[in-house]
Amino acid sequence: MTTASPQDIAHQLGSGLLSFPVTHLRPDHSFDEAAYRAHIGWLGQFGAAGLFAAGGTGEFFSLGLSEVERVVTAAVQEAPDDVPVIAPAGYGTSTAVEMAKSAQHIGAHGILLFPPYLTEASQDGLIAHVKAVCAATDLGVTIYSRANAVYTESTVAELVDSCPNLVGFKDGVGNIEQMTRIYAAIGDRLTYIGGLPTAEMFALPYLALGVTTYSSAIYNFVPQFALDFYSALRRGDTAFVINALNEFVIPYCNVRNRKEGYAVSIIKGGMKVIGRDAGPVRSPLTDLDDVELAELADLVKKVS
Repeated sequence: MTTASPQDIAHQLGSGLLSFPVTHLRPDHSFDEAAYRAHIGWLGQFGAAGLFAAGGTGEFFSLGLSEVERVVTAAVQEAPDDVPVIAPAGYGTSTAVEMAKSAQHIGAHGILLFPPYLTEASQDGLIAHVKAVCAATDLGVTIYSRANAVYTESTVAELVDSCPNLVGFKDGVGNIEQMTRIYAAIGDRLTYIGGLPTAEMFALPYLALGVTTYSSAIYNFVPQFALDFYSALRRGDTAFVINALNEFVIPYCNVRNRKEGYAVSIIKGGMKVIGRDAGPVRSPLTDLDDVELAELADLVKKVS
């Protein structure tokens, strides 16, 4: 893995389901490193194609920079040797550059570049932002298109031409027309990752657009179901996929949609339901209530 090129890493990420582990916290909201390491070890038994440490599901937005380093270091040390660990970078350009450098130093295998914090940005500004991060590291970089960093096809084309280590595009918008435009313009030069909340909901239509993988948050607490769903998707078993959507994914999303931020909170709720408590979420997120946890527990029983 240490000698794999950015393109090799990207190819591997596109070949299977992706794990986005939660970040374990104690009741006082401090990082519970021992529990997190144990979780990475447990998930490693199921065979994900890649692990994204301290990503959106891992509450990147609520972690300090030193905490991100600790989380990524723990993931690198605990993940199976053949599973690449992708580290986050984000906020302003200078901070993102430092995070990318840190990720390379501590042994991560790639970078997921989050949108800049708070401020709006033009396409020219996003180009400068991505170029600076790509120039700061030898690691492959995946850009995350969402919120205030929605990339057009011409922007992605320019970045692909300018940045050899830009290897991935993660979509968090869900605009089918825009994804079609990007895939038509770029083709297989990039690995495409579905990145909407509960990406299983979008996996079927996105597959035709070259989005061969996605960030599975539910993999945290129903890993075998998540893998079975992905396998059915890739072999074209639409009947299995539709049944799984109706049995688990859609009612799960109904609970998720009850409050803003529940896309992360419900994953920690799932961890509690299966007896592998990952602790609370940090504010401004809020945890599921007891009624919602009971509903989630009933859903988990159906697929366990």
